[in-house]
Amino acid sequence: MIDQDKDAEAELQRLLDFACTQARRAGELLREGFGTAFDIDIKPGAGRHNLVTEYDQAAEKLIVDALREEFPEHAVLAEEGGEMLADDPEAVRWIIDPLDGTVNFAHGIPLFSVSIAAQKKGEILCGAVYQPMLDELFHAAKGTGAFLNGKGIKVSGAANLPDALLVTGFPYNVHENPGGTLEHFTAVLRQGIPLRRLGSAALDLCYVAAGRFDGFFEIELQPWDVAAGYLIAREAGATTTNYAGAGYRVERGPIVATNGHIHAALLDLLQQAG
Repeated sequence: MIDQDKDAEAELQRLLDFACTQARRAGELLREGFGTAFDIDIKPGAGRHNLVTEYDQAAEKLIVDALREEFPEHAVLAEEGGEMLADDPEAVRWIIDPLDGTVNFAHGIPLFSVSIAAQKKGEILCGAVYQPMLDELFHAAKGTGAFLNGKGIKVSGAANLPDALLVTGFPYNVHENPGGTLEHFTAVLRQGIPLRRLGSAALDLCYVAAGRFDGFFEIELQPWDVAAGYLIAREAGATTTNYAGAGYRVERGPIVATNGHIHAALLDLLQQAG
């Protein structure tokens, strides 16, 4: 039993080391490309501001190529390349966003990240989020805590929603007001609560983990947007649910992540807003 536990710990560390290494490698590529001339396209049928650049694709290829060499038996779910299944339905699945914050990147705004997570049987095992312009690597493995550049991090101690600093994001079809996005946004502002919008959900979750924000909410996100950041936030002590208050699962849909103290009050505010 002890040997099995040690083997499991060693394998988890191997997965985490891979995620951290590849996040840094992809981030270095993005840093080199930032501010240079590159091609920008609009993803078909995804809204005119849902952009993809040649650096999204190059960073994803770098990660997936390394993954195929190190873990050829694993499955992949990546933003640009879609899903690649494994022969074993219970194999580890890597969830990858090679450039979270493409709009920022494309417009010369130095606020974006690489997000890599490993999942097995629906459970996120480990994850890494790298912000290359600040050289900040957030990472976590299940049950071992959350870290920023090797130093432990935890959520804030803000006890009351009116005193909180929150962050949110908008879907690309925000003009259609899906799920009452605009009502949620204005409900928070009407309470006088400061609210930020960074453009990278992965960083939003990591900043909650580090205590920089007290809470985050967004109506619709894809697994690659949140997989790594979700675990990092959880391991730092965050409470994560959907808007109804049910336990959050890494899938397409809404998420609320807070320091725990303000969670009930934020859910109540969002639910009252519709």
